[in-house]
Order: sequence, then structure tokens, then C-alpha cells
Amino acid sequence: MRATEITTGRRFVVAFDDGEDFFAALDTFCQETGIQAGHIPTLIGGFSNVRLVGTCGPLEHPERPLWDEIKVENLELLGGGTLAWDPTTSRVAPHIHVSAGLKAASADGRTSHLLGGTVQFITELVIEEWIGPSVTRPRNPDLYDVPVLTFGETN
Repeated sequence: MRATEITTGRRFVVAFDDGEDFFAALDTFCQETGIQAGHIPTLIGGFSNVRLVGTCGPLEHPERPLWDEIKVENLELLGGGTLAWDPTTSRVAPHIHVSAGLKAASADGRTSHLLGGTVQFITELVIEEWIGPSVTRPRNPDLYDVPVLTFGETN
């Protein structure tokens, strides 16, 4: 386990509008405000389509991360996540998980890591900035190249 005490900064409520690419809008918001790390305690909204980590087939290696994705359309979702600085790209690296109900399938659900999506109507989230220590998300080559939350390393 790794842990650190976090000093929080600003808190924002952000609303993304119909047709916006979720991650592009989140990236723009972080660039414009200078946020390099933080968390999203709450994310709610509608999406016309999303990409989630998942597969429709059996897992060949269940102990390894899954890099496959599924595409889902017309859903409502609830989620949360963290934001950390990626020193390789000099951008915020989001890690967001969602539970989503498919509107046309009796709200049948999907839960997974959010890879991308297009906002339908509106999506609202709260972002609380972390200002210290620095929080990064470098890839760990010893753990299948998974990006891992790291505390106190320089940006």
C-alpha cells in the first residue's frame, strides 16, 4: 500500500455540453485552470456513446490487465476517479470508472474503466484539485505497463 496526506486546492463544478468529447473537454478544462492532479468524487450524465474496458469473449489471462474495449450507446452513468500528471505527455492522466445504464435495454448495466465518450445532453462533475505533494501516474513496466498513482515525485 502507498499513502500520502494531500493538500487540496480549488474545487470546481463542471458541466460538459451535448456533443462534447468527454476527455477532450476534461483536458481543455485542466489546461485552462492549471490543474495537474485531483479527484472526481462525482460524475453524472448522459452519453450518446462510450468506450469501456471490456470484452465479449473469455479472458485468456485473467491475472493481467485487459486492454480491449467495448462500445456502448445511449446510456446514463455515474462515476468517479482521479487525475494525475503524466510526465511523459505533460498532460493530466485521468483514471475514471463508471457504472452505466443502457437506456434502450431496461437500464441494463455496465461497469468499467472509461476510455472515451461523447456527452449527450449534459454531464456534470465535481473536481477537487490536489496541490501537494505532486501526484503522477507513470507506467510501471513490472506491472504490465499499468499507469500507477505515485506521490511526491517531481512533475
